[in-house]
Amino acid sequence: MKTITKQQIRQAAQEAYDEVKGLSGGANANYIPYLANIDSNLFGLSVTLPDGYSINIGDTDYRFGIESVSKVPTALLVMKQSGAQTVLNKIGADATGLPFNSIFAILLENDHPSTPLVNAGAITACSMVTPVGDSNAKWQAIVDNITDLCGSAPQLIDELYKSESATNFNNRSIAWLLKNYNRIYDDPTMSLDLYTRQCSLGITSSQLAVMAATIANAGKNPVTGKQVFDADLMPKITSMIATVGFYEHTGDWLFSSGIPAKSGVGGGVVGVLPGVMGVAAFAPPLDKAGNSVKGQAAVKAFVTKLGLGVFNGQNVEIVE
Repeated sequence: MKTITKQQIRQAAQEAYDEVKGLSGGANANYIPYLANIDSNLFGLSVTLPDGYSINIGDTDYRFGIESVSKVPTALLVMKQSGAQTVLNKIGADATGLPFNSIFAILLENDHPSTPLVNAGAITACSMVTPVGDSNAKWQAIVDNITDLCGSAPQLIDELYKSESATNFNNRSIAWLLKNYNRIYDDPTMSLDLYTRQCSLGITSSQLAVMAATIANAGKNPVTGKQVFDADLMPKITSMIATVGFYEHTGDWLFSSGIPAKSGVGGGVVGVLPGVMGVAAFAPPLDKAGNSVKGQAAVKAFVTKLGLGVFNGQNVEIVE
């Protein structure tokens, strides 16, 4: 049994933040005009424990575009509504090894999306949200689910939504290719719009840390006490995050960090250590695969300092 104190966790978070704060490299996502204009110096690191204890350092109250991190809660929502096996059958749970917006990946996976955590699978997941055919009700279900996971509501960034809608040509191609292969289960245009909207939600790193802690805590939100999803879905969603959270760099990430984590081109990174904690970071400059440079470095430094990781073969107890 490994025992760590809350003070050690706070110290490790502060040291990781301080070490990474001056890190340069990467660039804001420039294919979405709104994201290109975000202050590239913004940086925050957040941690939430299963008892609700939270650590927030830096720009942790800044609302940024949730982007691909939104694929995690919507994958959970569809598993809640339809069951994990249905998601496996209709979408899959395999890493593509290719960029997040790959069309070729659909063709390689026998004409279906391979996981809800890449664009194709996320659009399909939005099509599976119930009730079928009701855009407003689907949207409310998506937002309510994220609210439950975070313990507080996200807010749509209308300028980002408009910016994404005007430039999502690749995703339009994906939606109609999925329709061609009967791998989208509601109106393609509606499903794409829901996906675009969910990516345009404004979120903070402190909210994402609570979301991650809710997953780590087997579906029970540590802040509100609400059981958001059944405990048996925790290993399902964590395995998805572990296998494809950083797209074509996922294996390198998991090898070097030991924590399942998911990135978004808005600069967010959210990591889950089952039974132990949730961690999130935010910094807009991205590497070539679309992952936050500082966000990755901060999360990796934090868990490394504490000697934590899903492959360490040890039980962890957190004490005062």
